[in-house]
Amino acid sequence: MKLAAIFGLTALLLSTTASAEISGDVVKIGVLNDMSGLYADIGGAGSVEAARMAITDFGGSVDGKKIELISADHQNKPDVGSAIATQWFGNDGVDAIVDVPTSSVALAVQEVARNKKKVFLISGAAASDLTGKACSPTSVHWTYDTVSLANGTGAAVVKAGGDTWFFITADYAFGHALERDTSRVVEENGGRVLGSVRAPLNTADFSSFLLQAQNSKAKIIGLANAGGDTINSIKQAGEFGIVEGGQKLAGLLVFISDIHSLGLQAAHGLQLTSAFYWDQNDQTRAWSKRFMDKMKREPTMVQAGVYGAIMHYLAAIKATGSDDGPTVVKQMKATPVNDFMTKNGKIREDGTLVRDMYLFEVKKPSESKGPWDYYKQIAVIPGEEAFKLPGPNECPLVKG
Repeated sequence: MKLAAIFGLTALLLSTTASAEISGDVVKIGVLNDMSGLYADIGGAGSVEAARMAITDFGGSVDGKKIELISADHQNKPDVGSAIATQWFGNDGVDAIVDVPTSSVALAVQEVARNKKKVFLISGAAASDLTGKACSPTSVHWTYDTVSLANGTGAAVVKAGGDTWFFITADYAFGHALERDTSRVVEENGGRVLGSVRAPLNTADFSSFLLQAQNSKAKIIGLANAGGDTINSIKQAGEFGIVEGGQKLAGLLVFISDIHSLGLQAAHGLQLTSAFYWDQNDQTRAWSKRFMDKMKREPTMVQAGVYGAIMHYLAAIKATGSDDGPTVVKQMKATPVNDFMTKNGKIREDGTLVRDMYLFEVKKPSESKGPWDYYKQIAVIPGEEAFKLPGPNECPLVKG
């Protein structure tokens, strides 16, 4: 009887220890993004809904501990994003922050997450520096990055004859990284960069930048911007007659929400690289229908990525019985990613999710069969090709 009592006590202690590994007896996830500005349609409330869908689909709890969701608007300001992350991780018991478009904000949040040893799941930000020189052992760059965009749209446009480029670049970390990575791909494929101009974030008037691009005589005007800035630059390029004048626009980061705002008449013929499109197959259509029922619009790749990242994160907590940041991310890296938008994905040592990307072309109005029927798929870009770095891996986590 004494021996049985000892075994029972040991089992009880082990059980208590295991359950205590989930801090605060709750798994708390924070969606941090632009809720009201030029990137709100890309992530915003849609990313919060995608996170809510993931938590519901996972069952609302992990290892018997409730999963909670909070959200905030970083206003595209690094100091605001950093302050929220510090509050969440330090005082509010948040275990993971997800989404965070605007690379300058993401880089600031990543530093907080690194110092606190908390998980950072990046879906909205693009700068490849997040898994390059600024990489962190507790971060995963989930959906796409500037390298994959360059290897997709940039390479395709050069191979199709667009061998001289001029960039209109958003003047912050994302735009700089996208211009840099695309320039390397252009030059590797035999093209030339004739120049660039940098435009402030959330610019209303692109006229002076477009005139410089027009005067460069480059065949391709590369738009190294996103969201509202992409929409404005494409609309104003139409007013300047740039395409009619013989130059072509290359939207290096274009979302389905941008096409919806522009309309097919203005956007048709644009080629773009994406990790996801709602109408690719039965799985993407089924998930997107659920999203559409809630949000009354089709999801962007960022919103779909938020869902996938959270599901993989929660599965890693379940597998390890812990919400400790380094432990969970190590498990995430060890586990292949398979969901409705990713097949046989693998998280690289630097934190990049290597997955297939897709080259799409925007349909002509006459080709569209109805609302949100905007893309036709041109090519599949295998993950190893899409995320192939243009030089040595600068991440200190990478050995050798």
